[in-house]
Amino acid sequence: MALGTTHVTTTLASAATRTRSNSAFIRELWTDEFLAAYKANHVMPGLVHNMPFVGKKGDTVHVPRPVREDGQAKAVETQIVLKGTQNTQSQYLIDTHWHYAVLIEDIVDVQANDGLRSFYTDDAGYALAKKVDTDLHAEGAKFAGANAAPTVEGAAYSKAVVGTPSGGSLVAWDGSLNTSEGNASVLTDEGIRLLVKELDDNDVPNAGRVMVIPPVEKKNLLGIPRYTEQAFVGDGKSIRNGMIGSVYNTDIYVSTNCAVVEDDGTNSNERAVLYFQKDAIVFIEQLAPRMQSEYIIEYLGDVLVADQVFGSGVLRPEAGIAVVVPA
Repeated sequence: MALGTTHVTTTLASAATRTRSNSAFIRELWTDEFLAAYKANHVMPGLVHNMPFVGKKGDTVHVPRPVREDGQAKAVETQIVLKGTQNTQSQYLIDTHWHYAVLIEDIVDVQANDGLRSFYTDDAGYALAKKVDTDLHAEGAKFAGANAAPTVEGAAYSKAVVGTPSGGSLVAWDGSLNTSEGNASVLTDEGIRLLVKELDDNDVPNAGRVMVIPPVEKKNLLGIPRYTEQAFVGDGKSIRNGMIGSVYNTDIYVSTNCAVVEDDGTNSNERAVLYFQKDAIVFIEQLAPRMQSEYIIEYLGDVLVADQVFGSGVLRPEAGIAVVVPA
């Protein structure tokens, strides 16, 4: 029997073969397929600084922030110069617990085709991956020292820039430029080069720099000749999720979860491109994605639950820039 609008072409089964065992709902298979779907659908967790916290107790992580120091010349027959060890620290709450739950009634277990398992595992993996990605994207609102909640209209992304520079300089995003929309503009080649320079000036390492763009900017970049050259195509061997190429020592990724940025108007929302080095954002996972099931006799069915516990935050705000582009 087909599920929903899915069309299945098959021969009629005999009454004896209609009764299925629970093999379609074996926990190990559910878990393996769920984790595969989760990993296949996330982009941001693989691009930021991951801090393992699985199995540890507590809800707050204290991360020291060492200050970069200069090397010192050794003077003859004098003692070495010791650097101060009093560094600041940042605190990150592990306060996010997402779940996905579905009831598989006995009649479904008996009658549904085996593809139902794949549907639920894929859907659960996608759902949790999207939640994690969305939270990590939202951290970009705090790049460059901004400290505004991403959901506050006209107030978030106060340190963001727009994609098109002016007079050889980056232009600050202004969500209150007029009553209808802000000054969001598309990414240009010059704009990307200025973003690179901005992180260079902040002494941010070149290794691990990435740019995450919404699909609308992929369309725009592919219209610029430089981004259709071999330099942008990449090695063709990467399996990193969402990656479409690399240029200026920066890997470019596409994500449908790029944050929506609200301006002061009521008719226009923009999207946030994030250009950052991996240490800009920290992702702390306390409970890795898991899948559990239990038979509930009151419902005559199995409850299938996937969940995850994590926290996130900005680790080095100077290592990232948010760029507001038209939606």
